[in-house]
Amino acid sequence: MTEFAPDRVRRLVVTTREVDPIEDVLAYADPAHPLVWLRRGAGMVGVGAVGSIDVGGHSADPSQGSQAAALAERWRTLVGSATVADEVGLPGSGLVAFGALSFDAASATTSTLVVPRFVFGRRGRRSWITTVGVDGGTTPLAPGPLPWGPAWSATVGPGALDAAAYQAAVGAGLDAIGTGEVSKVVLARDLVGSVPVDADLRRLVRALSTEYPDVWTYAVDGIIGASPETLVTVAGGTITARVLAGTAPRGADADGDTEASVALSASGKDQDEHRFAVESVLRTLRPHTSALTASEQPFALKLPNVWHLATDVEGVVADGVSALDLVGVLHPTAAVAGTPTAAALEVIRRIEPFDRGRYAGPVGWIDAAGDGEWAIALRSAQFGDGGHVTAHAGAGIVLGSDPEAELLETRMKFRPILDALA
Repeated sequence: MTEFAPDRVRRLVVTTREVDPIEDVLAYADPAHPLVWLRRGAGMVGVGAVGSIDVGGHSADPSQGSQAAALAERWRTLVGSATVADEVGLPGSGLVAFGALSFDAASATTSTLVVPRFVFGRRGRRSWITTVGVDGGTTPLAPGPLPWGPAWSATVGPGALDAAAYQAAVGAGLDAIGTGEVSKVVLARDLVGSVPVDADLRRLVRALSTEYPDVWTYAVDGIIGASPETLVTVAGGTITARVLAGTAPRGADADGDTEASVALSASGKDQDEHRFAVESVLRTLRPHTSALTASEQPFALKLPNVWHLATDVEGVVADGVSALDLVGVLHPTAAVAGTPTAAALEVIRRIEPFDRGRYAGPVGWIDAAGDGEWAIALRSAQFGDGGHVTAHAGAGIVLGSDPEAELLETRMKFRPILDALA
């Protein structure tokens, strides 16, 4: 993929036109490298790539500031020279880039924005196609839907942290809390495996979007998942976010399910974990908004496999602030790192024997106006060369956490991606 060099501006020519309803945008995606953003049947699929903006990677220096901020600045430069004709005017039409950022600025994995050659979009009863070319170049005709490859399944097993090692890691996290180094730390474990080298990865996207239609299903540059946690959405100057922290399994029947929800809402440990996460988000957003509110008490959010404590945040964005700028100040949240953030990152680097890559990093899209939708890359798998696949799941460790209970929480969180991989 060609990278947009910082010292050489490429003038993009962008055209969005409305088309007859597209019943299945996913059919247009590249089977080996899907580029997808879907929720409740609406969303976008990117095909091909005009280029990308990449920051970080092996030479990254976390002291040099936010990678999201660097991406946001280079995106503004690219947009500033683009010519955009958009007859649709819906979120996701016009010039857009799909993004996936590493969890840790010190990661060997780059953070990237991918500008597709074509975008097939659908919202409600309206569908569109966006074509992106380079000034002076030629643009091919938009491709059609592709046939689906055969069904496949993955082989997945323990990674660097098996069950016993993860419980030991939780114990180390509790030690860091006991000494006052952190108030909360989120520790993950990994599963590794393989898929057929010619696997049609759209099947994984479809399984996730079908089973979990109310969350963000995404596929960007090799990471595929279904995230229940909105990091930030910006639309027309309004910002919304949803904070999730505190988890319980669904009950076996209706009565058990009600009991699980009530117990989660009454749990002091889960309420403390949730409060840390909400306070972190509000404290971070206030300097970048002219108004900001959050619900006084969290509510229990029901997903097919778990209950989460959730709080919705809404506000008005300050002038000139884009969705990607807010990604830069929000990430990593207390919900995926801990409190205080810098200290929690140090604890994670010390305890976890792997690089998270883009797991728990921001994933989403941004448009020419700076609007966009960004989630946290959870319930995901990362695909590499030769069919290699890695999945992660984590749990928030606070005073009073039980290592066995936290292990069980990761098992619940692995379920969506493992079911889909199977």
